[in-house]
Amino acid sequence: MPRLDKHISAHIGAPRKTVRLMLAQRRIMVDGKVASDMSQTIDKFSRVQLDGEWTQNHTAHYLMLNKPQGVVCATKDPLHRTILDLLELPDKEQLHIVGRLDYNSTGLVLLTNDGQWSRKLSHPDSKLIKRYRVTTEQTITEEYVQAFQSGMYFDFEGITTRPAPLTILDSKTAQVDLTEGRYHQIKRMFGRFQNKVLSIHRFAVGSYELGELSPGEYKSIAPDAA
Repeated sequence: MPRLDKHISAHIGAPRKTVRLMLAQRRIMVDGKVASDMSQTIDKFSRVQLDGEWTQNHTAHYLMLNKPQGVVCATKDPLHRTILDLLELPDKEQLHIVGRLDYNSTGLVLLTNDGQWSRKLSHPDSKLIKRYRVTTEQTITEEYVQAFQSGMYFDFEGITTRPAPLTILDSKTAQVDLTEGRYHQIKRMFGRFQNKVLSIHRFAVGSYELGELSPGEYKSIAPDAA
């Protein structure tokens, strides 16, 4: 993380000894408090003022959105409506997506402008559980439960999937819990049984749950809840 003196020096184009004088004159504030240590570190979301003027004033955003079918999990697309098109925020272009869904899949998508938070959630070691409701063309049997739990070898990546608990909800509907996100993983796993997936709906990521959030709606969330 950058030091306060380096940030102010770069902002005003003056040497750090000038910043030292500004600190002594109590002209610099960080997060609403008068700064006194020129070696103080700041981050992307530290709110810094010099003589009452902002030198940095970014707000951290953490959002949960219920993605409708037919919306692209991307920030830009020349042909289709994107996740960002659903948002009414002045600085939405700063956001990025944490865990994408396919074009026809629906459900919970997380968005943020905090790269540290998104990297933490996305890191394989986090083993964050993502829960999906899946409907299929053919009947789902008990044989699937053991196969999903044991893991499946994917030739293309040369890996065996992590255990993916499957709970049968009715003859053609199941809940699948993943702690990874391989390319079209759910469709490929059901494909081993020649069973076509008709719909995929993600309703939870870690402790974040969609609840009553309607398709296309979004809300702010606490960044420590996952």
